Amino acid sequence: MADIALLGATGFVGRLTAAYLGRHLPDGARWQIAGRSVAKLESLADTIEADGGARPEVVVADVNDADSMTRLAEGTRVLATTVGPYLRYGEAAVRACAAAGTDYVDLTGEPEFVDRMWLRYHETAERSGARLVHACGFDSVPYDLGVLRTVQKLRPSGDPVRVRGYIRTSAMFSAGTVQSAIGQISRTRHASQTGQLRRTQEQRPPGRAVRSGGKIGRGPRGRGWALPLPTIDPQIVKRSARANPAYGDDFTYEHYAWFRRLPMMAGTIAAAAVVGLAVQIGPIRGALSRLAGMAGGPSKRRRDASWFRLQLLGSAGDTSVTTEVRGGDPGYDETAVMLSESAMCLAFDELPAVTGQTTTATCMGDALIGRLVRAGITID
Repeated sequence: MADIALLGATGFVGRLTAAYLGRHLPDGARWQIAGRSVAKLESLADTIEADGGARPEVVVADVNDADSMTRLAEGTRVLATTVGPYLRYGEAAVRACAAAGTDYVDLTGEPEFVDRMWLRYHETAERSGARLVHACGFDSVPYDLGVLRTVQKLRPSGDPVRVRGYIRTSAMFSAGTVQSAIGQISRTRHASQTGQLRRTQEQRPPGRAVRSGGKIGRGPRGRGWALPLPTIDPQIVKRSARANPAYGDDFTYEHYAWFRRLPMMAGTIAAAAVVGLAVQIGPIRGALSRLAGMAGGPSKRRRDASWFRLQLLGSAGDTSVTTEVRGGDPGYDETAVMLSESAMCLAFDELPAVTGQTTTATCMGDALIGRLVRAGITID
């Protein structure tokens, strides 16, 4: 039985994740890399070993082969997957882990996928004991854990809690992220219907209000400009807040992109509108997705120059707290760190007794915060 298996290990982010795991797994840990090509997997295992990492076992698995996915899930304690877009390729791993009682982590930023997996496999995972933890990369670890730390410092005692998050980045994002975004924009109606179906079936905490929102305006403390971001991150934060009474009985999270200058924000809005219209046209959508898939990842030099900075402004009554989450390249390097540390946290740390579909803040919380800080990500 392996402690951790990594599916999709030979992709760009997968290779970075595999390299990190090889260097940072505890002594004696067993791990596997999985995918369709034995030759590519063996070559990657050779590279990891040559670089001083722990050599992984090689497992052949294909998301289109249910038996291979069952064997993969049953042969490990935690399955991490980088195989996206997840709406297209992700369900097989979730289904196998939910049935086997195997913990699961991924990098999805696709709300429709997360909602669909909750509808189909949450109850199965609760019965089997599996923990299904989506969005364990730049979506949505910095926001989920940053808000948790902010609330811990606020210690609300009956006062409404409001947290506003402002994110700035300088980075390229992965082809998988771009392909997922194209798919999400083209499926807005489907995502809305799936989300509504989940809301009709999911129990909400009685007597507590958990909201998200925001509108265009000035940035933190009047600096720059803030544009509400329609990403998965507020949804993940809200689910953590619903699961934890410490967030208070009246909790609001607002989620923004932060721009130094108004023309930059205006240009972003215009570009998003053009892309939103373009991806509604099938041939254009297909061409954009193919172009994204052909793009290789950025060089190490480019990644080394990349960064992200998240400011979280929290308030409850007369108390205010500012939390800052900072790191390097968000789309590749730090995402590999976050996914790896999430998998190791589930495999090796003492954690709350939570099962089913859950969030990083709910099932890993302080343990994962500690791991990420030791890995070099700042959470102040």
